[in-house]
Amino acid sequence: MENGGSYRVLAVSNDGELRLLNRETHEQIVTATGGHDGPISDLHPGYCIDADLDWTTTEPSVRSLTVRQPTLYTFVDHIDPVFEAAQQAWQNAQLTGDSMNSQVTRNTDNEVNGVLYVFAEDDASGMFESFRDGSRPLDPLVDKVNEQEGDDPREVFVLRPESETFVIVTIALEKGGQFADTLRETYDCPRPTESLG
Repeated sequence: MENGGSYRVLAVSNDGELRLLNRETHEQIVTATGGHDGPISDLHPGYCIDADLDWTTTEPSVRSLTVRQPTLYTFVDHIDPVFEAAQQAWQNAQLTGDSMNSQVTRNTDNEVNGVLYVFAEDDASGMFESFRDGSRPLDPLVDKVNEQEGDDPREVFVLRPESETFVIVTIALEKGGQFADTLRETYDCPRPTESLG
């Protein structure tokens, strides 16, 4: 039995296991480690794919896939320093007693280059971990940006400062743009080599 659908790639393991988020049901799917007909090793967290899954075994395998949007997700824990716009957004949230805040980011020419969200870290479930493992999907935040800015590939950075009091989700509007490059350089998270994106 094959089942086609739209999925967000959450993780790709070295042994070929793929963790996907069904974009319609928000259910997570973990594939088999082998038996795939699609180029699994070329996928990266954040990619939005259309895939046909073969469910004839308990763990499905990928029969075919197409990358719809090669957005990249990057997770960095214990960052230092916290960039100014994020620090300001968090301070504003604290002043108003809110557990989250958002604002656009701008380059030195005052042009919008991204959107950032700050969320209070949750000691019980772990906001950072829930974004990383997909139990709290990033899709609604990315979809909101895409509704305003078009459906281009993005770079999404989920960052937790050393203090672990809050989590930053930054969506760089231009994949491979200066803002994304600056974040990658500042937080030492090189862009992966992409053959499908």
